Amino acid sequence: MGFLDHIRACNTGDPAAYRPFAVDGVRVGWIAPSLADALPDVDPGFIVTPDRVTLAPELRDFESRSSALDRAARHLVDTGVVRGLRGEHYPVMARWGAEPMMRIDRAAVTPFGVAAYGLHVNGFVRDGTGGLSVWVARRASDRAVSPGKFDNLIGGGQPIGLTLAENLAKEAQEEAGIDDPAIIARAVPVGAITYLMGTGLGLKPDTLFIYDLELDPGFTPVNTDGEVEAFELWPVERVMDSVRDTDAWKFNVNLVVIDFLIRHGHLTPDHPDYLDLVSGLRRPL
Repeated sequence: MGFLDHIRACNTGDPAAYRPFAVDGVRVGWIAPSLADALPDVDPGFIVTPDRVTLAPELRDFESRSSALDRAARHLVDTGVVRGLRGEHYPVMARWGAEPMMRIDRAAVTPFGVAAYGLHVNGFVRDGTGGLSVWVARRASDRAVSPGKFDNLIGGGQPIGLTLAENLAKEAQEEAGIDDPAIIARAVPVGAITYLMGTGLGLKPDTLFIYDLELDPGFTPVNTDGEVEAFELWPVERVMDSVRDTDAWKFNVNLVVIDFLIRHGHLTPDHPDYLDLVSGLRRPL
């Protein structure tokens, strides 16, 4: 196990195994052939050919397109592909910042290979000698994804209808009990991580917006939404060793921590995989 293994594990996706999903001539997703072939029977608005999936020309507006995706999402539940709908919707966009073309239930994002966005916050503390300690969350054991694994202080998907700043404030309160606007305002955006992961459900072309949040030594996070079992404050050296040597962290959080270690000078160009790590954190999507 090593740092580069975690990056490779998040970049197993092969678009050639899927059919492009296009709307108005713009590819917005990737769909496995088995699901693609079933879609016309789910909703006649889906037009499927051997090389792509599109929406019927009469589905021109946001609501009609979203309704077709809602029916497809229910089909995924009915056929046991996903356990249930999430009731949280993500935007389907030509690119980040563009006007959403439609919405999709979070449970259907991966089966449709839709680009998903989220935010992760590295919460850290400086001691009197300049050393760093990092707040580490242990995910609750009942989580559908990565139960019991280590996580960032704050993290969450980016739903439709919220700005990143609004979502940051929401997730900070829910996951770490931070409701003081002055503390939240100290979260500094420091870049983005991208990866293309193949899963049993489909393709994950994901983008994570990364923030660093320096906290006071006396701060203690408190989870309010049941997603975290416990928080621990670890010296950065322990965090580094754990990510390098174990599989104890949520799959994509490994990448967030590697990025943090690089930016804060704990993973340096002396590491033999340094250039591969730097470039691997930002897979073209």
